[in-house]
Amino acid sequence: MNPTDFRAPEAGRVIRARGGYHAFIPAPLPPKLTYDDDLVLALSQADAALSELSGLGRHLPNPHLLIAPYVRREAVLSSRIEGTTTSLGELLLEEVAAGSARRDPDDVREVRNYVRALEHGIPRLRSLPLSLRLVRELHERLMRGVRGEYATPGEFRRSQNWIGVPRSTVETAVYVPPPPEHLMEVLGAWERFLQDRGRTPDLVQCALMHEQFEAIHPFLDGNGRVGRLLISLFLIERGRLSQPLLYLSAYFEEHRREYYDGLQRVRTDGDWTGWIRFFLAGVEQISREAVAQAGRLMDLRERWRARLADRPKTVQLVDALLVNPYMSVARAQRLLEVSNPTARQAVARLEKLGLLTEVTGRDWRRLYLAKPILRVLENARMKRDTRAKAKD
Repeated sequence: MNPTDFRAPEAGRVIRARGGYHAFIPAPLPPKLTYDDDLVLALSQADAALSELSGLGRHLPNPHLLIAPYVRREAVLSSRIEGTTTSLGELLLEEVAAGSARRDPDDVREVRNYVRALEHGIPRLRSLPLSLRLVRELHERLMRGVRGEYATPGEFRRSQNWIGVPRSTVETAVYVPPPPEHLMEVLGAWERFLQDRGRTPDLVQCALMHEQFEAIHPFLDGNGRVGRLLISLFLIERGRLSQPLLYLSAYFEEHRREYYDGLQRVRTDGDWTGWIRFFLAGVEQISREAVAQAGRLMDLRERWRARLADRPKTVQLVDALLVNPYMSVARAQRLLEVSNPTARQAVARLEKLGLLTEVTGRDWRRLYLAKPILRVLENARMKRDTRAKAKD
């Protein structure tokens, strides 16, 4: 790490650690910010979009139908930033038919752990505020049984880590976070800021909180995923999100280079404003996408329910398909609490209407997919991937 790159004492200071290498100690939050017209406008637009998304979570007939696919979308994209290749469809398939995903099972397990960590954190907020204790709990669930399990799940690091290209060393790294002997001091200041209320707009505080967590890098592995988990939990705790419907990792994954560069410019140049504006733009874009996607899913739900009005038992499967668009006869049997032949008839009825398509091509343990639902869930991501390829 080149100490001359870090030119903003208001963002933190570079020290020489005991091992002779340089490391960065971030300054306590909040920094002094200037709310110019552009920043105020970005904050206003992000606030409005997030409020619309949160209101959607309160007023939909059954918002829980969206929570599962939205949480899984966030898990897939947050993990993709770290290099996993599991798709949303593969994760959903794996949940219905374990062992069916074609990807590396370790990849699937990492994504599934992200879902479990978020699903642990949300109800935990009822008894425990966002805190270092909750951060450790999230990390323990995130890293349990996966490739980074060597990295002491649920424990803050006791050795130095760094950020750089593959095979870089602590001397050649682009960025070296605080040494272990400074870790609890900076984490304590971060926690105090996390729990501070009333001095900083919620979305600005969320952006600052996330950036500094990444700067501290308190774990040997999994820091990026924990840092992105904290965004949803912070907004839920503050009452800005009624449900975990904001999959902000989609924006970070789409703008991955800008994401990492924005984090680094805070440390090197004190560019808090640039980072906050990037963060707010992501909140606005993804909030509006999530609202539009919810509308398309609810339209599908109403059309399908209308076509099955004469089959009140079968219509129950429509909501289950919104949660996970893969269906088997065994799953239908469990959901409807009926006999196997009755469940088979219900699935056959949905297939005849074109709502389900058999996707295994075999006569035993067949799996069916509600392709219209999966298309809606993956559509926004596919459009962005197409644009990115066109730019290349």
